[in-house]
Amino acid sequence: MSLALQSLNDPHHHYLRSRLGDGRGADLLARVGDTPLVRLSRILPPDLSPDVQVWAKLEWFNPGGSVKDRAALSMVLDAEERGLLRPGATILDASSGNTGIAYAMIAAARGYKLTLCLPANASPERKGMLRAYGAEIVETDPLEGSDGAIATARAMFQAAPDRYVYLDQYNNAANWQAHFHTTGPEIWRDTGGRITHWVAALGTSGTFTGTTRYLKSRNPDVQALSIQPDGPFHGLEGLKYMDTSLRPGIYDEELADEALFAPTEESLALARRLASEEGLLAGISSGAQVWGAIEVARRLERGVVVTLLPDGGARYLSEGHLYGGGR
Repeated sequence: MSLALQSLNDPHHHYLRSRLGDGRGADLLARVGDTPLVRLSRILPPDLSPDVQVWAKLEWFNPGGSVKDRAALSMVLDAEERGLLRPGATILDASSGNTGIAYAMIAAARGYKLTLCLPANASPERKGMLRAYGAEIVETDPLEGSDGAIATARAMFQAAPDRYVYLDQYNNAANWQAHFHTTGPEIWRDTGGRITHWVAALGTSGTFTGTTRYLKSRNPDVQALSIQPDGPFHGLEGLKYMDTSLRPGIYDEELADEALFAPTEESLALARRLASEEGLLAGISSGAQVWGAIEVARRLERGVVVTLLPDGGARYLSEGHLYGGGR
């Protein structure tokens, strides 16, 4: 049996798949999760210990193109199971882009409408994808980032609570639970339980929270390191500097063994190098994830460091400061 077929029968993959029912996009959405884990090589410092490995999970292999497919599907299924979502209903949420695209794909497949509050400076590619799926976009103040989008979504829901099903990804436990039941088990399986360090950036914090809780349930000695931008004014789209942001309700700062703070320019340079030296056309925040993984790997004599590349670079090609700007 192929690995792909095995993975569809994996009990953790079954966590989402078994809840889809028949029809309504089930064949498509059953492909959420079980993304490749690849070892990085050329981008790593030449003086790194030969007994240290750095691996990256490629989340653009999800059908909606990002890690957010996992959380969005989990939140939609949870709302269905609680009787909040029925065909024809309108989902409402705020997003910097990727969760919105995941919602839009799922809404189209399962017969829902979607209204999404999105910062106006989101890339044209992401706006185009949302419109192609049929989503209604409410653009918010770009200077307020995701916090402004959240405030707008909350105000819209308060004004018309009967019109929307507000999934509230920043405060929805089904967000981090998706990663406890899928991302974490996949990493544990694909490293043969050898992972020593897990490194991931914070946006909603769902990926870090759920994956960390799972990995530490298997081995409490696994070190979990969170990544934030190195200040409130940064160019790492989708990531939060927690001290000056609306803190997600699902964020638990006690989970991280250490907090790392990624510099924007170094992170963008690493995103470009992922493409030109590893053949991995990754998105903006992927550079910060790899920056963190390398920072951790430098300290070690032996270890297996795993990070995650949340999305692909194709949805950022119009942003000159990433790929268009060169080196």
